Amino acid sequence: MPLRSRTTARRRWRRLFATSVILVAVAAGGTALYLNRHEQPRADAPPTGDPDGTRLLDPAQARTGLDRLTVAWNRNWESYQRNSFGPGWSGRGGEVVLRDGCTAREDVMKRDLTETRLGDSNSCLVLAGTLVDPYTGERLPYDRFKASQIEIDHVVALGDAWRSGASQWNPGQREAFANDVGNLLAVQKQANQDKGSKTPDQWKPRQSYWCDYARRWVSVKSRWGLTVQPTERSALSDMLDTCGPPANG
Repeated sequence: MPLRSRTTARRRWRRLFATSVILVAVAAGGTALYLNRHEQPRADAPPTGDPDGTRLLDPAQARTGLDRLTVAWNRNWESYQRNSFGPGWSGRGGEVVLRDGCTAREDVMKRDLTETRLGDSNSCLVLAGTLVDPYTGERLPYDRFKASQIEIDHVVALGDAWRSGASQWNPGQREAFANDVGNLLAVQKQANQDKGSKTPDQWKPRQSYWCDYARRWVSVKSRWGLTVQPTERSALSDMLDTCGPPANG
């Protein structure tokens, strides 16, 4: 091959190689940008919670669950701090967003209120609705833009969870518990404040709600491996008796 032809061929190969390098770099950059926008949560990322929450046991299952709970006196009560369960329930914002895109508080409001009106641009947001309070039976209207008599209650309170086992959990487990919608109810504000972190031997809702209240309490403590005190266990047993005999009894 003449010298001039060989020189021209080398130049062409050099230009082709340079162009290929540029195309590979652009493709790699595009891939990195895509992965950055669509990457899966890291293993060490905070838990996002579960929009389904603890499953409510039926009366027979609740009785069995209560029998299986570890009976022990509360401990570590003096070290409890509400912010140990994450910032979302400490009154300072920062609520966890669940897999459905809503916070636990929003999911509970949508679940427990009837005649709801949701936000046009944000379907997680309840603008108005009505709550029949499970604790008192009172019918409460809700308007997001007015003072409300509705609060969200942790049935098994964060303080009681801490004293019955959660003090030994890591922060991620405690935050997941705080956002377990199966342990949350929309209730009357005063009833919620009267209940506080009391156990069923210290505070009870209206008697017609005892069965469902005890079922939920046992469901939560069973799922999360929390203990019950002897007096608490006795009260729960009495409340489950109001569920009536087993269906096959």
